Amino acid sequence: MYKKKFGKLVIVSLMAAALTVTPVFAAPTVNELQQKKAEEQNKVSSLQAELTELLTKMSDLEADLIEKGTEVTQATADLEDAQKKEEKQYEDMKLRIKYMYEEGNTTFVEKLLTADSISELLNQADFVQSVHSYDRKMLQEYVDTKQQIADLKATLETEMANMEQMQDDYEGEKQNLNATIETHRANVADFDVQLQAAVQAAAEAAAQREAELQASVNEITGGQNNGNTGGQSGNVGGSGQNNNGNTSVTPPQGGSGDTTGGVEQTPSVPEIPQQPEQPQQPQQPVTPPVGDTSVGQAIVNVAYGYLGIPYVWGGTTTAGFDCSGMVQAAHAAVGIGLPRVSEAQGACGQAVGSMAEALPGDIVCYGYHVGIYIGGGQMIHAPEPGDVVKVSSVYGSPWFRRCW
Repeated sequence: MYKKKFGKLVIVSLMAAALTVTPVFAAPTVNELQQKKAEEQNKVSSLQAELTELLTKMSDLEADLIEKGTEVTQATADLEDAQKKEEKQYEDMKLRIKYMYEEGNTTFVEKLLTADSISELLNQADFVQSVHSYDRKMLQEYVDTKQQIADLKATLETEMANMEQMQDDYEGEKQNLNATIETHRANVADFDVQLQAAVQAAAEAAAQREAELQASVNEITGGQNNGNTGGQSGNVGGSGQNNNGNTSVTPPQGGSGDTTGGVEQTPSVPEIPQQPEQPQQPQQPVTPPVGDTSVGQAIVNVAYGYLGIPYVWGGTTTAGFDCSGMVQAAHAAVGIGLPRVSEAQGACGQAVGSMAEALPGDIVCYGYHVGIYIGGGQMIHAPEPGDVVKVSSVYGSPWFRRCW
């Protein structure tokens, strides 16, 4: 009887050992999922580095466009001034010609005939020739100057057009990078879901194996206890001998750790894999305390006064605005100084958590573009060349800054 029970215990031990080394997961394993997740996270980090570099290029390009726009504005003003000077010189020359030849012909002849000497006569003639030469020289200079300025303006405008095309290319590249980053982030989130499911399945499988092993152990242990009871009932006065005079032997219990009799200790249950590390959630911006909302509303009121003003690269006055120039001017009107370019404006002041928490007067930031929030999901901004300062719906995924 003992040999039979001992054999059962050995079988249970072997079953437990086999269960211990049985693979916990079907493919992919937790380690494989974690490795794939890490690869996706590395891709996200690499793409974010590319995006940061691209945004830096866009910011530098914006600064160049502002500078180039200022040069074009100055060249336009110089060209207009040269045009006016040319027209004035031409009118003055015509007036002198008209005076000397049309209205003053008789007087001029009389001056020549009444000259006291040849020298005086020649001086009169030289004076007329000098007037002609001077007029021709000045007029030609103005014409040449005007042409030089016109050529410079054309060159600057060509350079600006190329830079604007580059800006459009950068914007397209930025959108592609953002889309790719979001795809990889979604993959990371999907791996988190798979990891959770895999660990849950592992825990359930381990619990089931433990229950099955325990049931087998209980079955064998229960039969053993019944046999002992029967054997003890047959003992005489506890002498340890049965009715036949044979000495009964009781096998040691499995949990005693004693190897007497050749019975091994019950194997331990396989460890349940640890839960995967949860991804860190990005910190949400903390909305700053609300200050004097009348200041924010004053900024909005100033911006409303700019509606209809044309977009001009480098513009910071009511003659023309670019996006950051308009935002800077609206804040300056209420005594608040801001940086010049949109990237710097997108980092000034305090962060606002979301559009739901934004207030009129906050800056709507896109990195490469800015506007002034007026409430109700709308903003005032200077969109692009060829357009004017206007009210538009807030689009895309901007962030918000409060500088008042």
